Amino acid sequence: MINYRIEPHEGLAQRVGELLSMLDYTRRVTLKDVENLTIEELDYVPEHGSNSIGALLLHMATVERVHQIITTEHRDITTEEEEFFEPALSLGEKAREKIKQQPIEFYLKALDEARQATIRKLEHETDEWLLKEDVWDNGVTHNYYFIWFHVMEDEISHRGQIRLIKRMMKQSVAKASR
Repeated sequence: MINYRIEPHEGLAQRVGELLSMLDYTRRVTLKDVENLTIEELDYVPEHGSNSIGALLLHMATVERVHQIITTEHRDITTEEEEFFEPALSLGEKAREKIKQQPIEFYLKALDEARQATIRKLEHETDEWLLKEDVWDNGVTHNYYFIWFHVMEDEISHRGQIRLIKRMMKQSVAKASR
C-alpha cells in the first residue's frame, strides 16, 4: 500500500531516513510508469537527438551510483569509473548507440542494485553528514543533502521525459494505423 507520508526509516538517522522515504516514493512512481514496457518501447527514440526510455532509466541508476561515490566515499569518480558510467551518465549519442536491446528487467535490476547500495551506505550516515558542506572546483558550496536532492529531482525530471516519450509513441502508433 502506498504511503503518502515522509517518515524516518528504522535504523537510520532522522533526516537520512526522511530522505530515503522521498527517494523511495520517487522510485515507486517511476517503476509504475515503466512497468511492462517492451524492448521496442524502451528503445524508442522519438526524434533525432532524444534519449530512449531505457537510456533514461539507466541514467537514473548511474546518477545514483555516482552520487554514492561523491557523498559516501568523499571523492569524485575515477577516470575508469567515468569511462564505465559515461554512456548512461551523459546520455546523447553514446547512449543511443550502446543502451538498447535490453528487456525491462535489465533496467529494473540496475535501479534496484543502485538503491540497495544507497540503503547500505545510508545506514552508516548521520544527519550531520547530510549537512556536511564542501566546495566544488568552480567555487560553489554545496552539502550532501542538496546532492541527494539532485538525485531525486533528476529522476523526477527524466520521469517526465519518459511520460512524454510514451505519449509520443502512442501518437506514432495511432498515425501509423491510419
